[in-house]
Amino acid sequence: MSARDDILGAIRHSLGVSGKETIRRQIVSDRLAHAPKGVIPKRGQVSGEALLALFKVQAEAALATVTEVASAAEVPQSIAHFLRDHNLPASLRMGDDRRLQAMPWNDTALDIAHGPSAGDDLNAVSHALGAVAETGSLVMVSGSENPSTLNFLPDNHIIVVSAKDVAGDYESVWAKVRLTFGKGGMPRTVNWITGPSRSGDIEQTMLLGAHGPRRLHVVVVKE
Repeated sequence: MSARDDILGAIRHSLGVSGKETIRRQIVSDRLAHAPKGVIPKRGQVSGEALLALFKVQAEAALATVTEVASAAEVPQSIAHFLRDHNLPASLRMGDDRRLQAMPWNDTALDIAHGPSAGDDLNAVSHALGAVAETGSLVMVSGSENPSTLNFLPDNHIIVVSAKDVAGDYESVWAKVRLTFGKGGMPRTVNWITGPSRSGDIEQTMLLGAHGPRRLHVVVVKE
């Protein structure tokens, strides 16, 4: 028995319960299934073009750059232009995401590599599960489709997100994560990314790329 088991056992004994009582277990199940919602900021309670406009404003306020394209077929050329405009190598690493793989990368001169990053990639592209307009955040779920190493190791991270997956608030996206994966199938990690990595720990001077990518570029697919 660990000290934790001793403490919890003492609490159960003092309450006169074993943890197997049907009514108590039902109360807990009901509470988890129908937990009340917390306060949701009004800022994110918009829709349509106003929702996308808010996301863009918030993302850019966090030092990200945002480009909108009309369809997924335009993503490769948009990314190629971004890399060229910033004088970056025409190379890109991505995971096994089917949405990314279905895009016409062969129409560009980009050198595409696949799989997790070992830390020597300058550029990476991922596809977000969703985004949050109230803070301009991107929501990334781990897995071979979009390895978490791509979120942190390359200097330049490009994230593609569908306009239909941009929500107003955090709660809506968490609900989507639960609905998408379900109990027992949740991803190992869910990363919320807001702008490039930055830190002001040293003499309160803002430094980009302190703990991850120094540049974050978002491509919103409006199709």
